[in-house]
Amino acid sequence: MNKGIITTKRSRILTYRLFVEQLLIAAFLLSSLIIVSPAHAHRGAVDEIDACNIRVGVDSVHFTAYTPELSGSKGYCNAIPEVGQTHLVFDYGGKALRTIDVEFEITKEPEGTRIFHQEPQKVKTGSFSGIVDFSKYGAGNYLAHITIVDNDKQLDSHIPFSVGLEDPDSFNFKPLLFVFGLSAFVVLAFMYVSKDNDKPSDTPEA
Repeated sequence: MNKGIITTKRSRILTYRLFVEQLLIAAFLLSSLIIVSPAHAHRGAVDEIDACNIRVGVDSVHFTAYTPELSGSKGYCNAIPEVGQTHLVFDYGGKALRTIDVEFEITKEPEGTRIFHQEPQKVKTGSFSGIVDFSKYGAGNYLAHITIVDNDKQLDSHIPFSVGLEDPDSFNFKPLLFVFGLSAFVVLAFMYVSKDNDKPSDTPEA
């Protein structure tokens, strides 16, 4: 067999092997990110964007929901797993909102039906709480509205959340299965190519 052909085949095999190794490393890193990320879904590092925060004018408000009769002191924001009596807490991020009239409202979507409303008022403590029994309205998607009221001007901000639709602590295996499926496909393709390149050549020896 021609030495040049053998060298070329070996070079191809080494190239494929390097490519597969790089893909496997990338798949491993992606899997690690998928596994680690749910742990920081509610509150992560100090410099991490908090999905439970909402910008209201020049200030921010942190939204937390508690279901003490169902989950004790555990807090939620974007996904409340169970339907029942829920304590909704709005904590001001600074002092700017404490001297302004603020209105709080909860609506069920997509209908926009109001299920909770608090008239505009100054919350000098920087923390407002209300109670909603979601068993009266059922599982679904909702919006928490925080509205600044200044004379005839209103600035409405809102944060979406769901009730009884998903468990924020549950792990989604689909992305991980995709990663491992892709890895398996690459390995099988490499084995097929390697086997094909290992077949004896019909080229006569020089």
